[in-house]
Amino acid sequence: MTRAATSPAAPAERHLRLLSCNILAGASVQRYSEYVTRSLNAMLPGRSKMDNLDRLAEVLAQFDVIGLQEADAGSLRSGFLNQTRYLAETAGLPFWSHQPNRAMARLAHSANGLISRLEPHTVLDYPLPSRIPGRGALLAQFGEGDNALAVMIAHLSLSAPARARQLGFIAELLQDFPHAVLMGDLNTEPGSTEMRQLFAKSTLQPPAQPTPTFPSWKPRRALDHILTSPAIRLEKTWALPQAFSDHLPLAAEISLPAHVGGQPVPTTRR
Repeated sequence: MTRAATSPAAPAERHLRLLSCNILAGASVQRYSEYVTRSLNAMLPGRSKMDNLDRLAEVLAQFDVIGLQEADAGSLRSGFLNQTRYLAETAGLPFWSHQPNRAMARLAHSANGLISRLEPHTVLDYPLPSRIPGRGALLAQFGEGDNALAVMIAHLSLSAPARARQLGFIAELLQDFPHAVLMGDLNTEPGSTEMRQLFAKSTLQPPAQPTPTFPSWKPRRALDHILTSPAIRLEKTWALPQAFSDHLPLAAEISLPAHVGGQPVPTTRR
């Protein structure tokens, strides 16, 4: 009797590596005084910024989905370079999108950025509620329907009342996605009033313990977050030791059902 060939069983889960990073438009800050002493350099392009971006691209190649905050969309301070696109192409990651937000004439133009090994089904831009306009959230959907992985990238306001409104808006946007991730510089710690309201209004879960990311030279405050819904298992979260700006990058490994999201594309470094 001849035994029929069998195919290996498909994995029940898939594992993804996520990274959230406020890149300060490529500028490097080593102490508080440099916000003043290097303020002119922050508004001008330079070799040091490009070297910093190249170092960051080496790290990005290790991840599947990356959320950037304070990436420059192409203004004087970046040498009119779209930094999200540059990082994606230098890291050899195939998909990128950006959400330009606050523009200061031609001097500076901040953006949220998405870089991914997965192909998004849709990418949507949302302005966030605030008395002072210029904050936004980028929502990438990988897959469709209940099989979609929804990843939102956001950079929130410095004002607590504004953050509360923004997190309420984000909770509403994510409530229909069983598999949801919120990542970004939320400018507040996990135990704040506005974050407790987010957890009450959404399925996003608070972290098991805070991960300090700010300031990068001596991190004391957990301002950067990668939050997930219960259908996603958050395996671990950690801050990278490399400093590329005034925030440390925040990394996470997640597990989710194998049928959720798109398929990774192999990395090809430039």
